[in-house]
Amino acid sequence: MVKVLARHRKASFHYEILETYEAGIVLTGAEIKSVRAGKVSLAEGWVSMEDGEAMLRQVYIAPYQASSADAGGVRPRKLLLHRRELNKLAGAVAEKGLAIIPLSVYIKHRWAKVKVGLARGKKLYDKRAAVKKRTTEREMAAHLKHQR
Repeated sequence: MVKVLARHRKASFHYEILETYEAGIVLTGAEIKSVRAGKVSLAEGWVSMEDGEAMLRQVYIAPYQASSADAGGVRPRKLLLHRRELNKLAGAVAEKGLAIIPLSVYIKHRWAKVKVGLARGKKLYDKRAAVKKRTTEREMAAHLKHQR
């Protein structure tokens, strides 16, 4: 059972996603309650590799309302990945100039998970081509709908 709580909607527009990985995330008690409530923003998020560990950066988790603890906000959070996945991601980022970005946050079997993607930034002309393709597909679908 998977319940998606937040998505990075612009990720596929700004980046070309090469590979995806599922990672656990280390959260405090108040943060997991806020995540379960869907109070997460991935828009500015990215993943850095430090000392052989993956750290989730610039992801906003709203403070939990019923908690007096000051948990939440923007702070580095450790991602839980297998060692071979960490090594592969670190090598790809170091060699090819790729980025690791969070794509979605979801609950899977009561655990909070983050889907991260190994991504290459798109150029402006790639973005224009994507917009043009999307509008032509939308126009074709509307035209076919009216002909029925």
